[in-house]
Amino acid sequence: MKFVDEFRDGELGRALAAEILDTLEPGRHYKLMEVCGGHTHSIYKYGVDDLLPANVELVHGPGCPVCVIPMGRVDDGIAIAHQPGVIFTCFGDMLRVPGSEGTLLDAKAAGADVRMVYSPLDALRIARENPDREVVFFAIGFETTAPSTALTLRRAREDGIANFSCICNHVLIVPPLRALLDSPDLRLDGFIGPGHVATVVGARPFRFIPDGYGKPVVIAGFEPLDLLQAVHMILRQLADGRCEVENQYTRVVPYEGNPRALEAMAEVFALRPHFEWRGLGFISQSALRLSDAYADFDAERRFAAPGVRVADPKACQCGEVLKGVIKPWECKVFGTACTPEHAIGTCMVSPEGACAAYYNYGRFAREREVV
Repeated sequence: MKFVDEFRDGELGRALAAEILDTLEPGRHYKLMEVCGGHTHSIYKYGVDDLLPANVELVHGPGCPVCVIPMGRVDDGIAIAHQPGVIFTCFGDMLRVPGSEGTLLDAKAAGADVRMVYSPLDALRIARENPDREVVFFAIGFETTAPSTALTLRRAREDGIANFSCICNHVLIVPPLRALLDSPDLRLDGFIGPGHVATVVGARPFRFIPDGYGKPVVIAGFEPLDLLQAVHMILRQLADGRCEVENQYTRVVPYEGNPRALEAMAEVFALRPHFEWRGLGFISQSALRLSDAYADFDAERRFAAPGVRVADPKACQCGEVLKGVIKPWECKVFGTACTPEHAIGTCMVSPEGACAAYYNYGRFAREREVV
């Protein structure tokens, strides 16, 4: 297939759904986790879950980078944004992520110079255009977006742009998955692997899941037929007694990943000993900082960020949603006190958040009859 409408063909979707039904073991309940928030939105936008049998359950994982940013990191960003002479830049979804006392949009309303950018290169351009101001980029994302930050910092050093710095919040996908698999309160039968992350790291890093935990993994694309095929491939592995990493997204994802992107990341970043994830607590070696070679571009050092840990709001259950323990509608504030316009938790803010997907596409059904 070459065109996007071919990946959304209803006839093929129904044919795949029939094949999935034929693969199931009678009386067995299957629980599969789609790791990436982009998958969650595609599933509910296109009604993929409605094509699946009732005993095939999809649960959301911790693959939304905005969702896992803890409140303390947001507070660090707001504190830096209020520094005199600072132009603070970030992606649009970060503007509405709540800290302990407001959002970056609130900081902007209070007088801070906070600007939305579409890439770190936009932030670097602003630094060039404002040599008398300090420009800070709030970098977030899994391995998907880390290479663009790395290449931007490379260019800043090559061009001698000294008024540019970065507060690094890039996180890694393997450590939280390992933490989930070690959790006693979650039973999973397989994983739909994150297609975007895998374009950078490849399929190889996910081998620890079948090798160490006996769960199949299928790296998947983001169109409805991609996801249906990935579900079928996982169920086929389970039916055949196999357990491996398969790559459904071969048109984009190389098995070994993108070597040039990985090289740039290795030069610019180093592992943090530990990092706090919203709702998940501290996970060892799960995030990146700037390497010593790029320490001059580290906004946390340049501006002495407060670095205070802030507890999540008691009413917010983003942590349970991110771990797949509950569905978004099971959160007691979902759709009432917490909406996209007035979010309490990050899962309702991000365009990849599970709560936003359920809210935007009306997935409120609490029970489906198993036949």
